[in-house]
Amino acid sequence: MNSIKIVAIALIAAGVLGLIYGGFSYTKDTTAVKLGPIELSVKEKETVNVPIWAGVGAIVAGGLLLVLGGKKG
Repeated sequence: MNSIKIVAIALIAAGVLGLIYGGFSYTKDTTAVKLGPIELSVKEKETVNVPIWAGVGAIVAGGLLLVLGGKKG
């Protein structure tokens, strides 16, 4: 299996996951106040929405790479 097919499968998987879940969230640590040796940090939950067109585009691009990537000449 060459690298183009691996990238194509990864794009298709990412596109399908983007369509199923619609986004993902992560926790970000931020320093709110730093007063001498005392430091107050806050954990913020950030959410990233994946647009439908991006998921569909990743699936289409992965499919094209899978079909056309194996052809030589």
